[in-house]
Amino acid sequence: MENLEPLIRHGLFDASAPRYTSYPPANHFQNAVGQRHQLEWLASVEDGAEVSVYVHIPFCKRLCWFCACRTQGTQTIRPVDTYISIVLREIAAVRQILPAHVKMKRLHLGGGTPTILPPITMNRLLEGLFAAFTTADDFEFSVEIDPTDAAEDLLETLASFGMNRASIGVQDFDPRVQAAIGRAQSLEQTVNVVQFLRDRGIDAINFDLLYGLPHQTTQSFSRTLAHVAEMAPDRLAIYGYAHVPWMSRRQVLIKEETLPDSVERFALAQMAREVLSGLDYAPIGIDHFAKPTDSLFKADKNGTLRRNFQGYTDDPTATLIGFGASAISRFAQGYQQNASATSAYQDRIDETGFAGHKGYELCEADMMIAAIIEELMCRFHFPIHRLQARFPAQADVIRQTAVSLMAQYPDVFRLGGGGLEMLPFARPLVRIIAGFVDRFNTEEAAHTAAI
Repeated sequence: MENLEPLIRHGLFDASAPRYTSYPPANHFQNAVGQRHQLEWLASVEDGAEVSVYVHIPFCKRLCWFCACRTQGTQTIRPVDTYISIVLREIAAVRQILPAHVKMKRLHLGGGTPTILPPITMNRLLEGLFAAFTTADDFEFSVEIDPTDAAEDLLETLASFGMNRASIGVQDFDPRVQAAIGRAQSLEQTVNVVQFLRDRGIDAINFDLLYGLPHQTTQSFSRTLAHVAEMAPDRLAIYGYAHVPWMSRRQVLIKEETLPDSVERFALAQMAREVLSGLDYAPIGIDHFAKPTDSLFKADKNGTLRRNFQGYTDDPTATLIGFGASAISRFAQGYQQNASATSAYQDRIDETGFAGHKGYELCEADMMIAAIIEELMCRFHFPIHRLQARFPAQADVIRQTAVSLMAQYPDVFRLGGGGLEMLPFARPLVRIIAGFVDRFNTEEAAHTAAI
């Protein structure tokens, strides 16, 4: 591994930092920004605008030990059916507030496990969504799929409603690693789901993998990558496992002594990057990879790559509307999050039809910092002149921030492209660099490992 010394010196192997899927990160959302803001911001969406829609399904038949998402286990379908009925009420209430001619550009079902829904329940949810929202041109409908819980009749239902992108959870195919994270998933199950989708014309397929898992080695992870290469997904997200048992109690089942250390994690990430680069996958940002035919690759090349709660995206919409417990919405004015617990979510829908609980109202300085961080995270670039043109009142702050970055990290940046460019070797430091810009960043904040 080359260039380790400056990475070590700048704290890559012992620092923690937010993932910066939003700015400010969700742990800075405030209870004071709630339902009143939600209603005002929904009503202010421009008539005729294209929006993205996210529906959170928090249920799983099994709770994987590595997962820190807001999920809950269930062995029966009754609470799931009840939950979908509540979500449909929320959709109807929100649609009444939105202007009449808003169109849905993207639809994403996430979780949890969206494929836990039986076909009749999924049919009810999708009929409600498509009755509420007219779709825009080039509409994309994506679903997170667990191959161990994806019945063919449910996949047929999704295909019949126009699902054209599937995001398949893999994590790792090594049996020892799977046993250590509570997620048994055979290669055959995954191959069968991929083939089923492709037989129905669904060719846009993403895989999610994790590095830094217990018992994971470069040798074992390279075997997982070889299996992945055989299935040839269009896009990959390879995230670093975040061990945060103080936030996700199920992670106490993972023994810390079985986890690779920070240098071993870095070796895993670098090995994956080298393997995938040799397989015609281009690196996108810090943890995504895409074939040249994929829309994420094209967004990276034309400078329209963005960052949202799913990671890197080519989603061009300015507004994201989240439905379901803990779902986050993004508006021009800021962020709004629904009540997180399903019981609290249901109570709010029962009371008013809306579930807004907390959020954050952006001022111009926040928008400027958000823009800087997105440029760094997506393009490893600090475009001084473009940012000053976009935020003229903040021009001096932008210049001073650039000066401070050069002073703090003189071996990380070079001048170019109308601003500062991160040197290629230093790109793994980008979350730390973003943290330097982040005015909310504090040493006391509990974030995840920077690599």
